[in-house]
Amino acid sequence: EAAYALAARIQDSVWPGLSRAPFGTLYVDSTREFAVGVEGLPDGFVRLAGARVAGREVAVRPREFSPNLLATFPAFGRTPVIIIGSPEATRKSSTAWILTLLHEHFHQLQMADTAYVAAVQGLGLARGDSTGMWMLNFAFPYDSAGVQSAFAAAARQLAAAIRSPSPAGRAGFWRLYDALLSGLGPDDRRYLIFQLWQEGVSRYVELRAAEVAARGFVPSEAFRSLPDYRPCAEVAGRMREAILAELDAPDLGGRRRVSFYAFGAGIGLLLDQTGPGWREAYLARKFDLRPPRREGVRGLR
Repeated sequence: EAAYALAARIQDSVWPGLSRAPFGTLYVDSTREFAVGVEGLPDGFVRLAGARVAGREVAVRPREFSPNLLATFPAFGRTPVIIIGSPEATRKSSTAWILTLLHEHFHQLQMADTAYVAAVQGLGLARGDSTGMWMLNFAFPYDSAGVQSAFAAAARQLAAAIRSPSPAGRAGFWRLYDALLSGLGPDDRRYLIFQLWQEGVSRYVELRAAEVAARGFVPSEAFRSLPDYRPCAEVAGRMREAILAELDAPDLGGRRRVSFYAFGAGIGLLLDQTGPGWREAYLARKFDLRPPRREGVRGLR
């Protein structure tokens, strides 16, 4: 209930049009799964008469998914569904948990876009995998010394440019970013820009949600009375610090794909320095987070 209340209050301030995305959620506990506002449920679910969460119907079935799962995908048809375990099972405070739900809700916006599936297929990275697991398991050259060096240089400059905004700082980052892309093979380059666009910007949305909520959203008294409750301002501050800390001390070989979350979130923060227009163009410019050419950046595909 708290997550839906937060979304209703802030989501379009966080990202234009986010309220138009589907918001079906499958909440997984130790023995059961509760579908909230999910369309096209398969046999096995039973509607709970009179039970509603933020006006959405609720259905239940015995548990099938892992109780610590945290993912978004079209589990029951074409519409992407958030599948999420409890705060305890996912090792998050209650406040961080509802903000993570907005991260996953942004994935629903991405995946519900009519051009998304064709664009992902057009990357040519699945290599016969029809399950989507290639998105997690793609053989990116994380252990290449040259790639690690180029990634680290770009990450550190990105952190510096976020902390001290200036045209020179931004231009310095984009030059290093282009150098990073230039040193990758075509498939590796496409995988990197895909991950930055999909996971990195979702992490950015999670941070923005925390920061926007900190400026005026007041959770219910019941939510604030939870033993693990943390104010949104506190969570937002820690989240921003964590993103910058990962950029300051990059570890591509250790963090591997997770490195792209902070890097992509950082690019979002950098793009914010020149205005919000990049968010309006985000879905149309699939897998391309480069700034407009007027910034003096040539960019690469």
